[in-house]
Amino acid sequence: MLFLTCRALLFVLYSVIIQIMKEFRSAINNPFFDKEERISALFSLQKSGKLNSPANNSGEVNNHIHTIYSFSPYTPAMAALQARDNGLHAAGSVDHDSIGAANEMLQACAILGIGGCVGFEVRVSFKNDTDGNPSPFAKRKINNPDSEGLAYMTVQGIPKPAIQKAAQFLVPIREERLKRTKAMTAIANILLKEAGVLEIDFEQDIYNKSKYSEGGQITERHLLAAAADKLILKFAKGSNLIDGLKSNLGITVPLKISAKLMNPNNPHYFYDLLGVLKTDFLNRIFIQPNEKECIPVQEVIAFAQSIEAICGYAYLGDIGESPTGDKRAQKFEDDYIEELFAEISRLGFHAVTYMPPRNTLLQLLNVQRLCRKWGFMEISGVDINNSRQSFNCPESLQNEFRHLLDTNWALITHERLASVDKRFGLFSKDNPLFSMPLNERLAVYANIGKKLDLFHPDDCAAGIAVELEKGVLYE
Repeated sequence: MLFLTCRALLFVLYSVIIQIMKEFRSAINNPFFDKEERISALFSLQKSGKLNSPANNSGEVNNHIHTIYSFSPYTPAMAALQARDNGLHAAGSVDHDSIGAANEMLQACAILGIGGCVGFEVRVSFKNDTDGNPSPFAKRKINNPDSEGLAYMTVQGIPKPAIQKAAQFLVPIREERLKRTKAMTAIANILLKEAGVLEIDFEQDIYNKSKYSEGGQITERHLLAAAADKLILKFAKGSNLIDGLKSNLGITVPLKISAKLMNPNNPHYFYDLLGVLKTDFLNRIFIQPNEKECIPVQEVIAFAQSIEAICGYAYLGDIGESPTGDKRAQKFEDDYIEELFAEISRLGFHAVTYMPPRNTLLQLLNVQRLCRKWGFMEISGVDINNSRQSFNCPESLQNEFRHLLDTNWALITHERLASVDKRFGLFSKDNPLFSMPLNERLAVYANIGKKLDLFHPDDCAAGIAVELEKGVLYE
């Protein structure tokens, strides 16, 4: 009898602990809580000793995670926790037109004892050269599926003292995109009304569900998410929705996705529907951005260099079958990649960022060859923005890509050291190691990154900066 009583008490205690852990996680991923509340919940979870055991200990890293500050199921704190739970040793936020996630991401990574870094992603214009003349890329699809002459690039490894400067730099870009998204919402509402679907209230259905008021960005995905909500409300999940999309909007759902939308209990239902709309609805409402939103590439590079951040060209490559299901098969920069790499070198890019799961091995080996030829740092990361995506990138552990783990640690070291003193930025001409070949400099920074006290990275970096100044090399 006593045994049964003890067993019952243990069961109750276990149930209480599980409930507390769920509540912590719910708070950590609550987009409507303050950053401080999310960080406090993460700290409490960490102190409780009840963190999940990492799924593996592969040493993977991912510094291209989108958060709620652009579009994602994850707050910065939850993104860091998910990374840690999946066995990653480092995580970084990269949001569209926003650096709003930065401080929360860095705090969360330090609480969890994993490496952290921050940046943003923007679309820029390649249409004119520095003299204002049309460039050879003005009429080409570069790495942007929606526009000619516009390209995605990243600004990463942003030093802490420059985070606010980056936020100010992005304000006019965010404002222009907001205007365009409002205009696209008006077009979407015409189509939804004709289909017998409730119209989108921009303020209630998009703006208030975003983090725009906190420095976040509103993207096309926010608009499509609002449309997805209205469609589910009209047709419900399952066959009625699939039929309604076809008969009312002329959207034929591919068989592969149709099977997922037939299941109302599919935990990723919303994101699967959003992917369909991105492929077959967005093109009907899309308005091309102007050059106030997609500013000249030269301006972004100049800003990145002024704060000792690292500017990277985001390689896309010709697409056969889209891994995420939201891009059509298309040709991009592969046919003129030699010419493009010469141009991004001339413009002053520091790096090329790419995603091993998104391309063929032959494509990426060619990118690596060109990076060596032109002296670009290689940065890898997978842009997490929906619940189906894994935080793991096992491809990075293949022999052809293992060096990307080191370059990502070099990126983290760059950010931490440049936060202490801009001179220690990887590409600063005032860096005591600047005379070193890039591959040797990256090796030193990678070794430093692996030795950082990840629970106190800034304090640790301050001491390392002093030693580098004295000529101590971390080999």
